[in-house]
Amino acid sequence: MPVAHVKAGSAASKRRATGAGSARRIAEELRAQNERFSAAVENMSHGLCMFDADERMIICNRNYIDLFRLDAKVMKPGIHFFDILQHSVDIGIASQSAKELYAVRKPYIDGARPSTYEETLADGRIIVISHRPLASGGWVSIYEDVTEQRRAEDELKEQHRRFDAALANMSQGLLMYDTDGKMIVRNQRFLELYKVAEADFPFGTTHRDALERLMELGIYTSIDVDSEVAKTEACLRAGKMQSTYRYLSDGRTFLVVRQPMSGGWVVTFDDVTERRRAEERMTHLAHHDTLTNLPNRSMFRERLDQALSEANPAPLAIFSIDLDRFKAVNDTFGHPAGDWLLKCVAERLRRCLRGEKDVVARFGGDEFAIIQFNIKAAADAEKLAKRIIEIIGKPYRDKGREMHVGVSLGIALHPDDGRDADTLLTNADMALYRGKSEGRNIYRFFEPGMDAMVRERLALEADLEAALPKREFELDFQPILDIASGDIVGAEALMRWRSPSRGLVPPEDFIAAAEETGLIVQLGDWALRKACSVAASWPRDVRMAVNVSAAQIRSGGFARGVISALAFSGLPASRLELEITETVMMDESDTVLKTLGQLRGLGVRIALDDFGTGYSSLGYLRRFPVDKIKIDRSFIRDLDKRDTAAIVRTVIGLGAELGITVTAEGVETEAQLEMLRKAGCGEAQGFLIGVPAKAPETSRLLRSQEKLRQSG
Repeated sequence: MPVAHVKAGSAASKRRATGAGSARRIAEELRAQNERFSAAVENMSHGLCMFDADERMIICNRNYIDLFRLDAKVMKPGIHFFDILQHSVDIGIASQSAKELYAVRKPYIDGARPSTYEETLADGRIIVISHRPLASGGWVSIYEDVTEQRRAEDELKEQHRRFDAALANMSQGLLMYDTDGKMIVRNQRFLELYKVAEADFPFGTTHRDALERLMELGIYTSIDVDSEVAKTEACLRAGKMQSTYRYLSDGRTFLVVRQPMSGGWVVTFDDVTERRRAEERMTHLAHHDTLTNLPNRSMFRERLDQALSEANPAPLAIFSIDLDRFKAVNDTFGHPAGDWLLKCVAERLRRCLRGEKDVVARFGGDEFAIIQFNIKAAADAEKLAKRIIEIIGKPYRDKGREMHVGVSLGIALHPDDGRDADTLLTNADMALYRGKSEGRNIYRFFEPGMDAMVRERLALEADLEAALPKREFELDFQPILDIASGDIVGAEALMRWRSPSRGLVPPEDFIAAAEETGLIVQLGDWALRKACSVAASWPRDVRMAVNVSAAQIRSGGFARGVISALAFSGLPASRLELEITETVMMDESDTVLKTLGQLRGLGVRIALDDFGTGYSSLGYLRRFPVDKIKIDRSFIRDLDKRDTAAIVRTVIGLGAELGITVTAEGVETEAQLEMLRKAGCGEAQGFLIGVPAKAPETSRLLRSQEKLRQSG
């Protein structure tokens, strides 16, 4: 073969081999590309389905089949689009017929334009379908299940709606600041409280801007803006809530509370004007006598303790004062005249004082006391005593009537007659009793020889100690009325001492001695057991109230004594009501708090007796919630007075707010009862309801009431 022919044949073979190799590479690349495409399609998070110009399926992924619950055996390439729709109808996934579904999609197919629409399946799922035409004819559709997304969006919308409703209906004003300290939320109540417009506090306002704007508008009278901003920022950095009272120029008081939160902080504004006024009235009530507006025993003792606690207390004099012939005024002219006279005496005593620091107080009844500060000698106290006797002894004229009272005074000097308050007060009382025993309109200084009264007190204590084993004590029971129903719902046990030598000794004459000697624990235990035994025979809805002293509760075994009395008598704990005084509430020792907590846990009710006298304070109700408040009889007696009636209504309202039963003591007239009923008072006790009576008489009353209810 010629060489030229051999070379030519060889070149042709090479070209054929090269072409075959290129075809293989192209085929391999195409196969690899198809595999990558298939992998991408199968791994999409959405469903995908592609159709040709004849509306036949070219390809679909697994997500598409799973999304519509389709049969993979049916979903083969070449299946017509309408048949897929019919298949979805057959398996119950479609919410319409195949024709209806096809009619919805046909305009998108024929229009050959991109489109997106939603479809709700029969099972409630929501599918978003994105339709995209192909250049060669046909189309590709992407399917996404947005059910959870829509549900989340709906929940978010509902949360926004609730948030907006809460903002619009809350009683407090509210502002919310973001992390940059700019206002992002402001409710309508804020604008209403401050009586400002939206333009005054636009969104984006800072805390400083808000304070300065309130100052500019004259709403706040005087605020150190720099200091307030610094304090707020410090609290927010520490993650602590900040509460501040704001006093507005129009006399209102707002409680402003700033609370840190993730991403800023929220501020609430609450108009507490009336609440603060009520608290101020109650605070004043706790430290002042309601009749005369003089300081009461509590405030007097605070001032005396404060003066004696100084490093080098200056000499002072304590006056114990008692009116002479006051009972005759009450008996002759009546209690209203007596009250008027006491107010006149209080005013005259005020005028007798010359030192700005001097204190005159009313302890109760016709008992008064004075602290005279900075005396140089006994002559200063004597001079004041003579002035008091002279001024108080002058006639009192009212409505054409002339009344006369005198005054007796006992004086103790600090430091000669005592260096502590108890000693000074006791010695002043001894001097007073000596003066009264020697005549009227007289003053006496304390003298060490004044021990006759002490001997008498010791004799009383000796008789008292022997009285219990001799069974000289007895209980009377005074009924308690439910004002709304008119039923007797309980009774208070009142201790009486019938002494062979002393006769019937009222509680006020021996209870104090029993408390001081510790005998009150034994007496109280006896009274509790006796009262529970009596109440056990009463109707099941009637409670027994028993007075308890601070000494009893501090004894440590009081709770066990109560449990024993209940167990012995069979009386349910819920029918026992223990009346404690505010001196008990003042004692915040672990023993007292634990004992009261144990008793309440058993179901025993706790009542705060004589509320409004002595040491009354809202703080006690906050530290230890009670079941009942008993308004002192002195307030009920003065219900016809506007100020007293307002105080009583306040206490009743306070009880309603705290869920505490309110009982009015000393109800003696129908008019008082009617006023209490209109004010919403729960219970009443007093001579109008029933006088203290023996157990058999009280039992007959309760049985009679029960029979009437049953017959009705």
